[in-house]
Amino acid sequence: MTVQAVIRFILGAALFLLYPYLVYRSMEDGVVWIAPAVLSGIYVFRALQAKTSRQRLKNLAITLLLLLGAFYLQALTAKLLPVLIQLALMLFFGRTLVKGPPLVERFARLDYPDFKPGIAEYCRQVTVVWTGFFAFNAVVCAVLALWAPTAWWAFYNSVMILLLTGLLMVGEYVWRHYHFPDMEIPSARSSLQSMLANCRKIWMDVQAG
Repeated sequence: MTVQAVIRFILGAALFLLYPYLVYRSMEDGVVWIAPAVLSGIYVFRALQAKTSRQRLKNLAITLLLLLGAFYLQALTAKLLPVLIQLALMLFFGRTLVKGPPLVERFARLDYPDFKPGIAEYCRQVTVVWTGFFAFNAVVCAVLALWAPTAWWAFYNSVMILLLTGLLMVGEYVWRHYHFPDMEIPSARSSLQSMLANCRKIWMDVQAG
């Protein structure tokens, strides 16, 4: 992973983590338009950096929608963006179940180039679980955005999603040892480093597939 890619990852992760708090504070201060306006600026930058006309038009269209939301449906636009993120992750994982190989299998082959019997099926099952997890999050985020107090929405998007994601990752890692007792499994740190180093390539491969 290049230095530029690392910086982008860190900035993206920081924005994802701080976004619910940014929306909460902006609503408390009466400037809720700031959140979608900031994101629209990011998509303008992505449009300028796009390598194809299709990607450029896609990013510009998202920019236009965010700007319209910033003016006309400020609170709803800001609070529904996490729903779109969860839906995008659901579709990203889900499409690999249709076109294959499943996303978890793509990462698993970084640690196990030669699959033993049962690993491919296990990876597919885990991919299904993650797809369902993101679908569940999308529903909960939508319900909270439409009907719950902003504080509840912010708490779920900033704390609960991270907590549930961590629990699911740890639970899968523990279950993997139980499910494959005779297999040498790399450490969680080693697997995470491999995943971070190759996530961009796998992302591009899935997008191109």
